[in-house]
Amino acid sequence: MLIPSIDLMQGKVVQLVQGSRKALEFDNLQHWIDRFSKYPLIQVIDLDAAMGRGENQKLIRQIAHQIPCQVGGGIRTLESARVNLSAGAQRVILGSSLVKNGDINVAFARDISSQLGPEKLVFAVDSRGGYVSIKGWQETTKIKPADMMHALEPYCSAFLYTNIDTEGLLQGIPLDIIRDLRDSTSRGLIAAGGIRSHEEVEALAAIGVDAVVGMAIYRNLIPA
Repeated sequence: MLIPSIDLMQGKVVQLVQGSRKALEFDNLQHWIDRFSKYPLIQVIDLDAAMGRGENQKLIRQIAHQIPCQVGGGIRTLESARVNLSAGAQRVILGSSLVKNGDINVAFARDISSQLGPEKLVFAVDSRGGYVSIKGWQETTKIKPADMMHALEPYCSAFLYTNIDTEGLLQGIPLDIIRDLRDSTSRGLIAAGGIRSHEEVEALAAIGVDAVVGMAIYRNLIPA
């Protein structure tokens, strides 16, 4: 399944390269909501919240009231997860809160799963150089993605793996890494990071992996 991504920053739809350099910016959010309305699921990321410099909750509510979405970015507490679910999100994406003092925070994952139910949770396993990266990709840990997935599998419905090294570059995503991760969990697996063609989306689907696509859609390489 192809999952279009809407990334929000300072009230606008944007696309970043490797989480830092802004490459594209759009003012008309409703245009993209309408364009993506045919898809069964959209991914919405609040980049300001992820980087700890504000939030775009009003826009998230606008999106979630019109199209099915999973929402991430800066969701690090049970309260913030509930805020986004009450705004209309079908699922919330958590990442940084799953790491504490450099270790996998199994206790937090267990607690939030018992409170909300695993079906409402997607756990982000964002990777830079083969290790999990947190806090808006500004801090890299010593945790390997597969190890994090093994530890947290009982507490979520799916894992979102973003390959930061290829994110936004439109150079393709490393399928060998995705295949290994697909074998590492029985939960759903969603992949992101440089996907540039329908052929890649189909290759991922063939191994049971959903594809989050941003830059390739906004650059019109993948019609949406």
